[in-house]
Amino acid sequence: MRALIMAAGEGTRLKPITDNTPKPLLMVGGKPLLTHTLEALKAVGVTKVSIVVGFQSERIRKFYQKGSSLGLEIDYIEQKERKGTAHAIGMADGRFQEPFFCMAGDVMVSSKDLTSMMDIQRSKETSVMSAVAVKNPSAYGVLRVQDGMMREIVEKPQKPVGNLINASIYLLDPSIFEYIRSTAISSRGEYEITDTLSLMAAKEGVAVHELQGEWLDIGSPWDLLEANRKIMEHMERRIDGKVEPGCHIHGAVVVEEGARIRSGSYIEGPVYISTGCDIGPNCYIRAHTCLGQDCRVGNACEVKNTLVFAGSKIPHQTYVGDSIIGQNCNLGAGTKVANLRFDHSSIRVKVKDREVDTGLRKLGVIMGDNVNTGINSIILPGTIIHQGASIGPGGKAQGVIGPGSFIR
Repeated sequence: MRALIMAAGEGTRLKPITDNTPKPLLMVGGKPLLTHTLEALKAVGVTKVSIVVGFQSERIRKFYQKGSSLGLEIDYIEQKERKGTAHAIGMADGRFQEPFFCMAGDVMVSSKDLTSMMDIQRSKETSVMSAVAVKNPSAYGVLRVQDGMMREIVEKPQKPVGNLINASIYLLDPSIFEYIRSTAISSRGEYEITDTLSLMAAKEGVAVHELQGEWLDIGSPWDLLEANRKIMEHMERRIDGKVEPGCHIHGAVVVEEGARIRSGSYIEGPVYISTGCDIGPNCYIRAHTCLGQDCRVGNACEVKNTLVFAGSKIPHQTYVGDSIIGQNCNLGAGTKVANLRFDHSSIRVKVKDREVDTGLRKLGVIMGDNVNTGINSIILPGTIIHQGASIGPGGKAQGVIGPGSFIR
């Protein structure tokens, strides 16, 4: 069986952490997002995968190459112009002669749900789209479903028509390409796969599978933290690196070969520590922390529920919680990341000149690559720091800190 994965976008909603890294290669649970998707596909019998690439395509090609490391055959389709989801899928016209899975490279789905979609496709001999129930469907394209078949997609309805939304995971008949060729451009100036599916549903029907397992569409940095948490809940303990006497390791902790845990370190799983990491002595790493390759967490530091990407250093006397730290950052001694408001209200973040309520009680900093902080610097909840910025000794960062800025 084959699959098509859309991975050409720039991930603008996840900036600044996608400034230098394509969204599918962002690490959660010790692996890139796209790797989790590929493993789920392989588990249901997919052997060949075509990946539509665009933004930093060379990074994705170099990382996965021909797919042999995952036991897959991978080829690539270059999408030079990005004109919507139907346009991306249409790039593969002529490649598929049988039903194929199709999804974005940043959507998390279980292999059980993929198996259920295969069962539906075989029994009804039609394309299958996935759906998921949400509390606030008015912000999405809502499905009207009757007898297991999609009847209509209502975009951002003012009045409730149901609570099932399109989960953007499909098992498509090759006839989809005929409907893509007939799809008109939308009011957003794009070719939308939802419009294509509406055309298909009217003529040959499209079945709907409501997802039963975990699903997450990663549209914001804090969604990445949630994806990491969900994935790490299923981790199993594996200690391959060097652990010195006097360390305390509890629960599902992975220490890759080439990592070193120094005496006095206290680690509560689930925690993932990648190769080349140097941990301790006398530090505290708490649940749902994931450290990329060659990271450093030093003496008297505490880190919890945080993604720390490759090459970043948290050397001594520093607290980081509920945060994302980009690549090659260095946090000076005594840096404190606040993750809780005094009034205990949810954290609000400024995104594209508008304030967004994350709905989270705890959220620290979203930090881009190559950021430096001086000793005793303070970062307030919900702060976004873009790449190359510096927070001086004793400085206070809040709101949005632009690229290359210096905060005193």
